[in-house]
Amino acid sequence: MPKKEKQGVVISDKMDKTIVVKVASYDPHPKYKKIIESNKNYKAHDANNECGIGDTVRIVESKPISGGKRWVLSQIVEKAR
Repeated sequence: MPKKEKQGVVISDKMDKTIVVKVASYDPHPKYKKIIESNKNYKAHDANNECGIGDTVRIVESKPISGGKRWVLSQIVEKAR
């Protein structure tokens, strides 16, 4: 089974070798069919501390690295301005 991949925006880089990534998903409401945005935060491993707040990144699932960290930074799609 392939590993899951998500893309989102870095909202925190204060921890050492860890970033918090906000991933948005868009789904229609079951009854009214309006598109609703739902956000979820993921802690991801950033081995080189190369990400900053506002960067758009791609993360890939991995084995548990710590208590709440199960994702690894795959690539930086776009750096923040």
